[in-house]
Amino acid sequence: MQRQWTAPAPADRDDGGLPVLPELLDSFVATAGHTAPEPVGGSAGLRSAACGYWSRRGLWTDPEHVVVAPGAEPLLLALLASGPGGDVLLPRPCAAWYAPLVRLVNRRAHHAPVPAECGGLPDPFALLEIVRRIRAEGGVPRVLLLSVADDPTGTVAPPEMLHEVCEAAVAEGLLIVSDETWRDTVHHPHGTVLLSPAEMNPENVIVLSDLVGAFTPAGWPAAVARFPATERGAELRGRVLSLLTAVRSGLPASITAAAEYALGEPEPVRGRMAAAARAHGAVAAAAYRALTAVGALARPPQAGRHLYADLDELRGVLAARGITDSVELERELVRRIGPSVAGGHRFGDPPHTLRLRLATLPLLGAAEESRLQALQAPDPLELPHVAAALAAFETAFRGLLEDGPAA
Repeated sequence: MQRQWTAPAPADRDDGGLPVLPELLDSFVATAGHTAPEPVGGSAGLRSAACGYWSRRGLWTDPEHVVVAPGAEPLLLALLASGPGGDVLLPRPCAAWYAPLVRLVNRRAHHAPVPAECGGLPDPFALLEIVRRIRAEGGVPRVLLLSVADDPTGTVAPPEMLHEVCEAAVAEGLLIVSDETWRDTVHHPHGTVLLSPAEMNPENVIVLSDLVGAFTPAGWPAAVARFPATERGAELRGRVLSLLTAVRSGLPASITAAAEYALGEPEPVRGRMAAAARAHGAVAAAAYRALTAVGALARPPQAGRHLYADLDELRGVLAARGITDSVELERELVRRIGPSVAGGHRFGDPPHTLRLRLATLPLLGAAEESRLQALQAPDPLELPHVAAALAAFETAFRGLLEDGPAA
């Protein structure tokens, strides 16, 4: 049978991102001349740095429980390919790269709707119902993949909701994979409580984190995974390591050095993370206000570099302009705003919905110098180029609703 492939996921990382932190660049350059390959699965120094990172967040970890890979995608792919066969449960919506990897290893992906409070995890009752349905159809649910700080919705799962979901998943025998790529991008860290599922169910959770979320540039791919300190965790880690070794999936020395420096969280790194979270939070809140002002629905963004909007309340107006689904909505807004827009069909939502994900990075400026100014400004919204970008953003949505019917 011919495999059905979906359209490519949106190119989140084609944009160069924020300017490279000078101290991070120094660590990269210092090892650029090293020619010996790094150990597959991560050097001892890098794995120890990852342990320190997690320990500072309340998750004691031993280097023997850690695996490093060149990006979250190959790491998750190795995890799915190495684990026992069965079905994978995903929230709807979820990151665009989850479902294609599940299909790539010939496993079935099932989407469960997220609750009203947040994205990133399924509603606990919907989770149980889908598990029941999978088993009734002869399937075997094995894995729940969730994200406590979510792309695409930009929300953080409340601890009580996360606890309900984890309890339900563990009771049904599911292994939880917690994507925590965006946990260090919370916009208001003193006002937002973020917990890892591994704090609640340490024996049943694998933590996955892509360093491009908060630490390293998009062009320096590095991700870390923390496996449970159990016999099953050790066995699964060994399988993942064997697969990564078979495809020679190690990190270059320069990226290893930069990642080790970043995970140590010296003051320059902490300062950059705080500045980035503050700047993204400011423009995300302004974009949220602009969206709700024109009648769109969205959850208030709390973390990351995206927010997720639902324009279904405006379906009648949009239909008069020839826009009836997320594919057409994406096409029209890419024309008006640029490639920072992606329709909800890319994130597991049905195409007939009028949902889309919007990136906040372009609102900080197009050039590195402009973005650096936004990071350094006490209030990025007062910068002329940020104000102009937000004005253009609001104008695009008002124009979408107020322009005459499409030709």
